Amino acid sequence: MDNWNWETDNQEYLNNTIKRCKEKNILLPTFEQLKHPEKIPVSIKSALKNIEMQELHPLNLFRINWANDPATGEIGEVNFLEIPKEITGVKARIVGLVGKFFPTGAHKVGATYGCLAPYLVTGRFNPEYHKAVWPSTGNYCRGGAFNSALLAVHSVAILPEEMSKERFEWLKEIGAEVYATCGCESNVKEIYDKCHELEAKSDEYLIFNQFDQFGNSIWHHEITGYSIEKVFNQIKEKNQRLAGYTSATGSAGTIAAGDYLRKINPLIKVLASEALQCPTLLMNGYGGHRIEGIGDKHVPWIHNVKNTDAVSAVNDEDPLRILRLFNEKEGTDFVKKLGVDKDVIGKLSYLGISSIGNMLSSIKMAKYYEMNEDDVIFTIFTDSAEMYQSRLAEMNKNWGAYNDVQAAIDWNSVVKNQAINYFKEFSYYDKKAVHNLKYFTWVEQQGKDVDELNAQWYDENYWEEKFSVVPLWDELINKFNKEVGIKI
Repeated sequence: MDNWNWETDNQEYLNNTIKRCKEKNILLPTFEQLKHPEKIPVSIKSALKNIEMQELHPLNLFRINWANDPATGEIGEVNFLEIPKEITGVKARIVGLVGKFFPTGAHKVGATYGCLAPYLVTGRFNPEYHKAVWPSTGNYCRGGAFNSALLAVHSVAILPEEMSKERFEWLKEIGAEVYATCGCESNVKEIYDKCHELEAKSDEYLIFNQFDQFGNSIWHHEITGYSIEKVFNQIKEKNQRLAGYTSATGSAGTIAAGDYLRKINPLIKVLASEALQCPTLLMNGYGGHRIEGIGDKHVPWIHNVKNTDAVSAVNDEDPLRILRLFNEKEGTDFVKKLGVDKDVIGKLSYLGISSIGNMLSSIKMAKYYEMNEDDVIFTIFTDSAEMYQSRLAEMNKNWGAYNDVQAAIDWNSVVKNQAINYFKEFSYYDKKAVHNLKYFTWVEQQGKDVDELNAQWYDENYWEEKFSVVPLWDELINKFNKEVGIKI
């Protein structure tokens, strides 16, 4: 996708896709509609009221945005949750966009749409032949399988065997072909190896690799970045500034919202969050960890490292302990004693494991930069505790039943006293050292062009040109929809 000229690649493929969309009553939302969901046609918004949010229905493609109202089923305001200072223990405001109310229950479905839509409207994907392969550490393959099922396309999900059983069960229910590779979320190379194995087997396997597909980062730059800007303008008080943005690195799609936000405030601090047990950006490290969904041990091709100001590593046990605090009755009873509003307590389950990791790194950021009441930090609550009920059961079995004493210990040791250790502010050459790690994964292993690797660092226009393609994509989507010819 890097160097597409945006002419139709294969007219036969394009005709097949148009035919399939006619059969399945599929219209493709534009990026502009997902960025500004109020612009979605009234007829579609009205129809959504009668469609379950997680239903396998083609109109749910228009719900691949941050503004789905779970109470009414309508398009509403951007879903966000501010974690109060009674919990965080810091003066700065920490606000997270909530991914629970996307189709599939996680924001990664947006990244899959950003990768798939350009292929559909340019004839690079043939639904009559290709199998869509979604290499992932969890939620990305959920989103890919969802989109594939809408098109009646054979989907292939590749994810590590140690991911939560809820993910595997859901994928099998939706009809995906599932491959469980060895290891945990850190074992990304094993996922790549499986992709190469399938590609060697047949050219019918078309790989949508979130780690090198710019559609992933472009979707987040446009839709997530703008959604944060909108919420900030909605909640900011006098003299408050958009001071920070925290995102787990993962595939480096979500962190691309930081590129958008730097246009709003050039002084913003963009923080990459990762697991201490696999400190890839922090110390070129390796290992395995239990913060599900944030693959590492490499630097994704689509990561604009120059726009990352710092990295924070979180002990992987910490998010698990806070998952219990936020979801066990003894934990929420303790949080109530801190003076937290009951409405907020009822929404703490909106945070899954990596979401809590993002929250903890945001606390580190606030402490490291000595932020105060005028500083607002945004982060992403990618998925919810709904995805991790089996993990809660495992912890109760292995660690013992939760109680008020353990709740007090967890909040005091993990949240209130979260320290600024394992936090590194990047110099110019620190950033370049991280960027250079791409060579070993992408040039040596995956066959990328070293000239493009150099362009990512030295060409001042490289990243902006990548992000500026959206109007052209929307033009192609509108043209495609006109050919499909469905009236809603």
